[in-house]
Amino acid sequence: MKKETARGASRLVAQDIPSPAPIVRLESVEKWFGNTRALQGVTLEVWSGDFLVLLGRNGAGKSTLLRVIARLTKPNSGQIWLRGIDLRRNPDQVREDLGFVAHSTYLYRNLTARENLRFFARMYRLEKVELRIEEALHWIGLSESADRRVQGFSQRIQQRLSIARATLHDPQLLLMDEPFSGLDLEASELLSSWMKEFVSRGKTILMATHDLEQGLSFVNRWVFVEKGRIAVELAGDHAQVRDKYKRFLREGQSALS
Repeated sequence: MKKETARGASRLVAQDIPSPAPIVRLESVEKWFGNTRALQGVTLEVWSGDFLVLLGRNGAGKSTLLRVIARLTKPNSGQIWLRGIDLRRNPDQVREDLGFVAHSTYLYRNLTARENLRFFARMYRLEKVELRIEEALHWIGLSESADRRVQGFSQRIQQRLSIARATLHDPQLLLMDEPFSGLDLEASELLSSWMKEFVSRGKTILMATHDLEQGLSFVNRWVFVEKGRIAVELAGDHAQVRDKYKRFLREGQSALS
C-alpha cells in the first residue's frame, strides 16, 4: 500500500489499482492579457463531490481561472482536463457536463424567462423540456414572471434566472463566479440550500467569492489565490477560514504561515 494525498486528506491506495481521476485537472496554466499575467503556472485538481471555493482580492485571477475552465477564454499555455478529456482537443465532448454562473447572465434580453430556458434546454437536447422549465422557474420564484421579457427584469431577478439557466441540464461540474452578488436574502438562502443538495449527489462546485458571510459551512476545500497563483489551500471550518482570510487580506500570504 502507498500513501497518497488528495482533497487535503490522506488516503491509502493499493499499488496495483489506479487512482481515480479528478473531474478537473489544471497543469501549469498561464493566461496573459497584454503585459498583464493573469494566471501564473496554476496547477490544481478538483474531485467529484468537492465544493471548492477560490478566495482572493479583486484582480487575483479567480474569474480568469473559471473562464479558462469554462472555455470562454483560452489559456496561453498549460493544459486543462475535464473528466480526463483534454479541453484543447475535444471541448464539445464535455459541454453538457459543465454549467457556469458568471457576472454576465448570458441571457437574451428580448426573450422571456421561459423562452430563454427553452432555448438552452434545446441546445442541450434535454428531454421533458417544459417540465424542467416549470420546475426551474418555480424554485427560483419566477413562475408568475415566466412570460415577461428579460429586459424588464432587475439585475437581481436576472441573476436568479441566470442560475436556472446554468443548472437546467443538471451538469456534473458547476462553475460559479460571485453567485450571491445581487441576490436578496431569500434567493441567497435558496441558492445555498440548492448547492448543498447538489454536492450531496456527488457533483462538484468550483466557486469564486470574496464574501465569506454567506452560508458556506458545507464547503470542503478553500484555496487562496494571489497575483494569479495558488497561494495556499487551507483546511478548517467556515469560521476558521474566514478569520484566516481576513488576516490574509490585511497582511498577505505571511499571515497564513
